[in-house]
Amino acid sequence: MSTTAPPSSSGPSTPDPSGARSPDVELPALGPLGMARWAWTQLTKMNTALFLLLLLAVAAVPGSIFPQRIQDPAAVQDYLDNNPVLGEWLDRVQLFDVFSSAWFSAIYILLFVSLVGCVLPRAAKHWRAWRAEPPRTPRRLERLPEHRSLALGGRDGAEPPAPDDVVADAARLLRRRGYRVAVRDTGTAAPSVAAERGMWKEVGNIVFHLALLGVLVSVAVGSLFGYKGQRVVVEGESFVNTLIGYDSFTPGTNYDADWLEPFSVRLDSFEAVFNRDTTDPRNYGAPLDFTAEVTVQDEPGAEPRQEVLKVNQPLNVDGVKSYLVGNGYAPVIRVTDGNGDVAFEGPVVTVPSDGVYTSSLVLKVPDARPDQLGFVGLLLPTAVGGDGEMPRSVDPGLANPRLILSAYHGDLGLDSGEPQNVYVLDVEPLTELNAMTSENGAITLDAANPVHELPDGKGTVEFLDVKRYVGLDIHYDPGKTGAFVSFVAAFAGLLMSLFIARRRVWVRAAEGVDGDGRACTVLEYGLLARGEDPRLSAEAERLDRLWTEQWQDAGVRDTESTATAAAVSTSTTTSTGSTPATSTTTSTATAPATTAGTTAATTTAADRRVRTGSRPETGPDARSGHE
Repeated sequence: MSTTAPPSSSGPSTPDPSGARSPDVELPALGPLGMARWAWTQLTKMNTALFLLLLLAVAAVPGSIFPQRIQDPAAVQDYLDNNPVLGEWLDRVQLFDVFSSAWFSAIYILLFVSLVGCVLPRAAKHWRAWRAEPPRTPRRLERLPEHRSLALGGRDGAEPPAPDDVVADAARLLRRRGYRVAVRDTGTAAPSVAAERGMWKEVGNIVFHLALLGVLVSVAVGSLFGYKGQRVVVEGESFVNTLIGYDSFTPGTNYDADWLEPFSVRLDSFEAVFNRDTTDPRNYGAPLDFTAEVTVQDEPGAEPRQEVLKVNQPLNVDGVKSYLVGNGYAPVIRVTDGNGDVAFEGPVVTVPSDGVYTSSLVLKVPDARPDQLGFVGLLLPTAVGGDGEMPRSVDPGLANPRLILSAYHGDLGLDSGEPQNVYVLDVEPLTELNAMTSENGAITLDAANPVHELPDGKGTVEFLDVKRYVGLDIHYDPGKTGAFVSFVAAFAGLLMSLFIARRRVWVRAAEGVDGDGRACTVLEYGLLARGEDPRLSAEAERLDRLWTEQWQDAGVRDTESTATAAAVSTSTTTSTGSTPATSTTTSTATAPATTAGTTAATTTAADRRVRTGSRPETGPDARSGHE
């Protein structure tokens, strides 16, 4: 049977001078549960949340440096082809899929958990503090950053107000200034009131952090269940909100294309307004306004409605917004193949390259027989230049449209199944029919010469008309409203936390006498700020004026003006055989101020004790009022 030796009676052990830890002292092991609690405590610190927020911003930087697969798969493939070694390693660490990568998602989730674990307990604690009464009045108000005392009564023989009445009036005045108050110790020799205001400061702080959570949630919802796409619509044509109706479509991570709302938009007309002020040649022809008139049908069978689409004035259909992001010309071309059949007829979208809408054009005709045909060239809206001159456009308006084309025949490669850029024609495997550098020359089509016959009996090409087109950027983001509301809430919470000061005021009243031996009521009050508050002194001055206005009829005096008289009176009492208690008080009044901080503060405290006499201790130390 083992026994434990009793402790030595020689007193506590002397520490080792060398600083080495005693071998019998061991730190307790945390264990799995302790480690989990420690990790949770570290994660839910505000410093950790701020670090994760900064880390998230840094982690998003590669998404703007490297091409992203979800936005431009062709650019990612080109990067891999041009940088086979580096590209392979970058792809392994998901730098081409930054915002859906495992490491970015981990930072995002950790930040979310950290904010939740930090804000919710803080909100619960503040709710309990709000419902609780202000802290009890400290025993020694002179230790507070702002402390003052006043003597009330004695003017023209006026009776001093009763301490209970003084405390009640002080509570009423403080409540009028927005403080929540609690009156305590009424009916005793030293009643007091505790007051507090600025609770909305912490509310603003909590709202700010909750709004950050709202932003994170809204962004996550938008990226998971939103989508975006692009579509070019020519005058007279319609766009239907289905998957095959998009030129490009990028869904959210969890979005199903079957959820698309089947609305339709038809472009009735498009008008571009250009500057025609001849007195301003520098800006002549500059675009001034773009207006698209469209017909919207919310769902099949619904009544069509007319809408106007402009830049920065998107079309909104059930939360799906369509933005006007581009426009141009679409010449209507008819191509007849070598067999005499119409192989293509319709508008061809061009890409403007300058301010006068000189536009590049690519047309692929895979249905032409016996050989497939391809065309590349330019559309000049207002063409100038005769024979032997390089044709060019001098105005963005459609005054003299002209097509200049090069023609090719052969296999366009569309039957292989590999995707191709509709705005690029690979001419290497093709045979040239017409070009500016060839013997046959380029094809020139305008209003005077709308038809051209291709060499070797390959068919004809005809210039029929010119239409306008618009480029639509279509977005659906279900988290956008939540993100906006969260941003407004965060801004409001930030203003509240910056400009609302949280303060506490304690007021105590007791009967006493001033330096002239007149009876008075001593009003003692102190202020304490929660955090930094440079306006605390100004608040003390306002309260001083408030007390003065309230009791000016009875008389209000600063007790410091009577401190000398009180000290002399006490000294005289001591010399004629005072009690030990009086002697102690005098000693306190004349001793150096080693604990209060200044001699004046000690003298004021001694004067207060002489005038008020002994009283019950009504609260904890002043330090207990500061959380």
